[in-house]
Amino acid sequence: MDASRRQQYLDAMGIPRYVMREPPAADPSSGAAGAGESTPAAPESGNPGADATERQSAWAALRAEVASCTACELHASRTQTVFGVGNESAQLMIVGEAPGAEEDRQGEPFVGRAGQLLNAMLHAIGLAREAVYIANILKCRPPGNRNPTAEEVAKCQPFLVRQLSLVKPKVMLAVGGVAAHNLLHTDEAVGRLRNRIHSYGEDRIPLLVTYHPAYLLRRPEEKAKVWQDLQKLHGMLHGD
Repeated sequence: MDASRRQQYLDAMGIPRYVMREPPAADPSSGAAGAGESTPAAPESGNPGADATERQSAWAALRAEVASCTACELHASRTQTVFGVGNESAQLMIVGEAPGAEEDRQGEPFVGRAGQLLNAMLHAIGLAREAVYIANILKCRPPGNRNPTAEEVAKCQPFLVRQLSLVKPKVMLAVGGVAAHNLLHTDEAVGRLRNRIHSYGEDRIPLLVTYHPAYLLRRPEEKAKVWQDLQKLHGMLHGD
């Protein structure tokens, strides 16, 4: 993304005009990927086609399980499940809290005004929405957009764990307090959790915490802090 286009997104976020240090260009003789490009890991198997087919089958099976899930009472009030969306081999996986009314209608996480702001946040560090994988702690909308209960999170957690095992992200971004608290098993405020590198799961995936876009719509003065988080995220993705 050129500088002028990135600045348009920064302006849309309403944050000060910082200049991000660009990562060094790759040495053409080394065969390394250029800035912003991801290099797929070499398949462990000698049959890449079989590996791809197996992954597709695993994703299809997981989607079907989520769509038919009745493990908690939320299935009775949902319009549809909200599975997840994006690049299934992404370096970055974003985890939000639970679907809202619009997500419940469309079956996709982070739509509406909050979704548009999330897209702007990603574009500010040179990422398209389609380049990352986005999921939620819960796959069903809690009535009235209330916070998830501990039981609901526990019932849904295996689905998120399996998504993570398939995506294998380099970095995770927990968006908002509900996501951060449930992923990190803490009740610390987002303001204290952000600007630190945490880890998640047995693989100890590096995890950052930032404010939810819906919160930023209510508190736009916090956008400058989110820009700091995005700069740290950019550095972790690109080795800055």
